[in-house]
Amino acid sequence: MKITIERGALLKALNHVQSVVERRNTIQVLSNVMLKAENDTLALTATDLEIEMREKLAAEISEAGSITAPAHILYDIVRKLPEGAQVTLSLDETESRLQLISGKSSFTLQSLPASDFPDIEIGDMSHSFTLPADDLRRLIEKSRFAISGDETRYYLNGIYLHAVEDEGKSLLRAVATDGHRLALVEMPQPKGADAMPSIIVPRKTVNEVHKLLEETEGEVAIQVSETKINFAFAHIVLTSKLIDGKFPDYNRVIPTKNDKTLTVDAKAFGQTVDRVAAVASEKSRAVKLGLQADSLTFTVSNPESGSGHDELSAAYASEPMEIGFNASYLLDITAQFDSDNAVFELADSSAPTIIRDEKDNTALYVLMPMRV
Repeated sequence: MKITIERGALLKALNHVQSVVERRNTIQVLSNVMLKAENDTLALTATDLEIEMREKLAAEISEAGSITAPAHILYDIVRKLPEGAQVTLSLDETESRLQLISGKSSFTLQSLPASDFPDIEIGDMSHSFTLPADDLRRLIEKSRFAISGDETRYYLNGIYLHAVEDEGKSLLRAVATDGHRLALVEMPQPKGADAMPSIIVPRKTVNEVHKLLEETEGEVAIQVSETKINFAFAHIVLTSKLIDGKFPDYNRVIPTKNDKTLTVDAKAFGQTVDRVAAVASEKSRAVKLGLQADSLTFTVSNPESGSGHDELSAAYASEPMEIGFNASYLLDITAQFDSDNAVFELADSSAPTIIRDEKDNTALYVLMPMRV
């Protein structure tokens, strides 16, 4: 195997695939990236046995072949080469180690044969559809913050992606919850997604796809089965296993009788919460909201550090009430809003609250209150 490729192109591809590789592995080959050269194309593949990422790029192939090399070390070397440099990758005389030469720089890396590298079989995918990159990015960005980090409730460690019929509309819906807050985002159902299995896409997969979407335009092809999901970008294919579990019936926690409405400037609200929370307990991050006619007060009391108080004008016409929330959760939710105003639909100080972007009816957030 002998390849010559421009440093920038190789670096970009290595940056994508090496992020899948875990820093600590008991199986040595899982620390490696597989390099396969043939037909003027270099293919890079990395996996952690749950996710596999493959990327293809053009290269000058003097001799076809394949090898695996330490992903993070190779990435670090290429990253530190000068911009515009040409990189030559080849096997040594024993064909068991990878040689990298660029200008006067040369490296030899311990390698393993490509035959040792595991392959995640895609298998039969029952449903396939395409989504504009912007739409998929929106589904992920507006819901992933609510993914649970509690590994004991593993079925909450991802985004629940499923097709639904709601009031005569066919929708593709993404839901995430950690038991304290819930994010629901939906869009018109793409052709091919009807009757797709309801799936839970793992957190790591969600984050890797989001990284790729940051530099993607156009369409993303998606294939789904009961156990796997496959995302195909222009030159990158990401295949992931799904979480094998049952997502809870989230509709049961979305209140339907919240009759008190508060409308407030979303940006000013977030800034005020952030300001008063400076003295909040790091553990609870509790802030108390006081709702009165056309005004909203913010109060934080922490015996260890002091107290804070602030006030905003707001549209509110129901009876006065006080309710406590986790400041970080409030900030996470209001950070998703694109329009000027946030709308809170409340019942009482102990019931879950619905929070919406005033001009976006395709997303809603549910937040559980705290005792303060």
